[in-house]
Amino acid sequence: MLALLLSFLVPLASDSGRQGPVPPPSGNAASIFTGSGGDGVGRLAAAEKWRGRGPLLAGHTYLPGGTWHDIEGSPALLGPWARWRHERADRVFVLNVPMLDHNEDGLPDARVASLLGQGARGAFDGHFRALAEHLVQLQLPDTIVVLAWEMNGVTYTHRCGPDPAAWRTYWRRVVTAMRSVAGQRFRFDFAPSRGRDAVPWTECYPGDAFVDILGMDAYDQPAGMSFAQQVEEPYGLRAQVDFAARHHKPVSYPEWGLFRNGDDPAYVRGMAAWFRRYRPVYQTLTDYCPHGLWECGINPRAAHAYRGAR
Repeated sequence: MLALLLSFLVPLASDSGRQGPVPPPSGNAASIFTGSGGDGVGRLAAAEKWRGRGPLLAGHTYLPGGTWHDIEGSPALLGPWARWRHERADRVFVLNVPMLDHNEDGLPDARVASLLGQGARGAFDGHFRALAEHLVQLQLPDTIVVLAWEMNGVTYTHRCGPDPAAWRTYWRRVVTAMRSVAGQRFRFDFAPSRGRDAVPWTECYPGDAFVDILGMDAYDQPAGMSFAQQVEEPYGLRAQVDFAARHHKPVSYPEWGLFRNGDDPAYVRGMAAWFRRYRPVYQTLTDYCPHGLWECGINPRAAHAYRGAR
């Protein structure tokens, strides 16, 4: 056990004496993803009580990406989150927003490249202005928008790999369209998955003027990879904070949790130490199995580590 503990403490110990800049610290608001709709809002209080370490100050949900109507933001989905946000001034609302419809339909690269080109030419700007208007109308003008998350992978239609140049231009158009709406104060979170994946996420970065937060979805994978290796791998956690520091951006972790290494308390302690070190804007534990710790009973040791982390 001592060797296992040291395996994730070593990079953080050496990190504390690093020369050079670190990302600007933020509030380290915690969240647990418990569901997208009103049920998810209602479950946050129970998750907060289970966690036992003060309030969960970030509320986090996802727009479905099946149709453009979905991406414009349904008041039925957003309304309960707006009410939750308004109950406390120190809460933040985080919204994952797909950048293309049919987002999980497995479209081929050639079709994705064509859609990215259309987006880069402004074909879809109106949908994002409509979303921005809905958020402002719901008094959610300070929403953190996690746009086109995990764009460096292959899961989503809004992926970057088929045409990175068009993707970057399209991102800039979306941000410009949403910022054009009166009363908005949105922050845009660029959040690749950890590691290289299908394409280096640096190839997708659209420029400092169009990004407010440098995020990363960081699950405990692949099998056999220690937390220290997750820090140091190419395009991993170290690369993220170094890139953020160079670009003067705070960091976030919109999704994190267990995955390929089972009930792994060392990973949970490693992530908790990372959050203490880098003070992200927010971090969201994904709670459904196999990733979760609250209602996912297959991970009792990791759950104990999470509740005990300070």
